[in-house]
Amino acid sequence: MFERLPCKRFRDTPAVRFFDVTVGSSNARDLVVHSGPAVSPPDDPKTGAWQFYLHPHQEDNLLAASGGRTFYLVNLAWSDPFHIVRLDSGGDILRIPPGTFHRSISDPDGSVVLNQAVREPGVSLVDEFRVYNSADIPALMAVTSVSAPKPQLWPELQAA
Repeated sequence: MFERLPCKRFRDTPAVRFFDVTVGSSNARDLVVHSGPAVSPPDDPKTGAWQFYLHPHQEDNLLAASGGRTFYLVNLAWSDPFHIVRLDSGGDILRIPPGTFHRSISDPDGSVVLNQAVREPGVSLVDEFRVYNSADIPALMAVTSVSAPKPQLWPELQAA
């Protein structure tokens, strides 16, 4: 199941806080910048169906460095397969295990997220970052359409 890992504050000075955000097992770093109210991956342009990433050989450890992002997590092996998790700047690290469908929507002003990934040896980034359309996976479509209403998108995204 997903986890929230606390960051450790280790020093304060006037108007400055220092945090240790190390994920000891991490062997890869990704910086993901959303410059506005982005949806990642975007909805299917033809049908509007939600699309997801799923990393079969990578664990994500996500920290919002700026702004906020809402994550939609689906793992069909979990007893409760669908979760919506809010990630705010300065908050916890969100650990997403391999084999979990996930997508995110940034706040109106965007967000910057640091991923301290744990990748298995020999991982192909092409294979790890495939996009899965929920309309093509009946169990995924069923869980996301029954478990919770679709999120209200920011006005900027509705116009797109």
